[in-house]
Amino acid sequence: MLASSANWGATKVPPLARIEVALKSLDLLATSVAVVQRSGIVLFANAAFEDALGTSRRVIQGAHISHCFTEPELMDSALVGAIGNEFATLRYDAKLKRINQEPVPVHVIVTPTETAGDILVELLPIEQQTKQDREERSQEQAQANKELIRNLAHEIKNPLGGIRGAAQLLEMEIADRSLHEYTQVIIHEADRLQVLVDRLLAPHRKPHVVGDVNIHEVCERVRSLVLAEFPTGLTIKRQYDISIPEFRGDREQLIQALLNIVHNASYALESQIQAASAEIILHTRIARQVTFGKQRYKLALELHVIDNGPGIPEAIKDRIFYPLVSGRDGGSGLGLTLAQTFVGQHNGLIECDSAPGRTDFKILIPLL
Repeated sequence: MLASSANWGATKVPPLARIEVALKSLDLLATSVAVVQRSGIVLFANAAFEDALGTSRRVIQGAHISHCFTEPELMDSALVGAIGNEFATLRYDAKLKRINQEPVPVHVIVTPTETAGDILVELLPIEQQTKQDREERSQEQAQANKELIRNLAHEIKNPLGGIRGAAQLLEMEIADRSLHEYTQVIIHEADRLQVLVDRLLAPHRKPHVVGDVNIHEVCERVRSLVLAEFPTGLTIKRQYDISIPEFRGDREQLIQALLNIVHNASYALESQIQAASAEIILHTRIARQVTFGKQRYKLALELHVIDNGPGIPEAIKDRIFYPLVSGRDGGSGLGLTLAQTFVGQHNGLIECDSAPGRTDFKILIPLL
């Protein structure tokens, strides 16, 4: 039985409790939101706002909101207008300051509240929609690549065995041993293609073995393998957030994915290694309230592989995750394709930002 209408609202929620619930609700928003006094002092900043600035809310709260922007006078003018009830909502574009990073273009929405007299400031990343479109295209392309690779590998695999077998039989029939050189070329090339096909099919053959994964154990394993291969001239620095929890995943797949990326970075650093100035940084952090792959996650792992190499050539920058695309002579062009496949099997993705002197591969894997 439902309670009678006379009992509706009989239990009153204390005002402070209502405020606390409201603030917790703001924390769940994907949009960056701050509650600001008429004086401009920040009373509350949600998790998205915290993440946008790249600093903790303890630093933001109590500071003046205009200090968050490269042109504080625009926000000061907006606050004056809000106090004078000159508008219901004001919108303008600005640049948000970030600690030790380039300013981020944002769309600012300033709204006076009627009840408390405070002001609501919302920030919408101008690049957000572009980023979502890019991620969607990347995932669609990755899926298309996966199907193409699997089908192509199967089509190549079957005739290869026949070619190799025919070459062996031909070699047995040829009396002139000087001609065996040509049959050996056929056999060796067939074997080389067989290895390539096996690598293409590897992600689809190997079962997904799920267990508890400590990402820093993965990083340390990869670090030791790469430093064993490049013992001099290369430094691999650690910047770990030890608070990152274990998560469910395939440890071996993640080791292989990270190893492929770090290997690529190492090969790109050839001249720096010779000059003993090559550097790779493994940086982990927690990302909060992030959206990728059309889904919103409360927590996600961010793993950055940053190198000080020459950067990715412009000609292939937009195609680096495509199969058989490589910027290195003799490269197979499969390392990043397989890495993206393995990370994708963890509902994650890999992004890349590259310029001469700094290339950053970012692995994103959802935790919650």
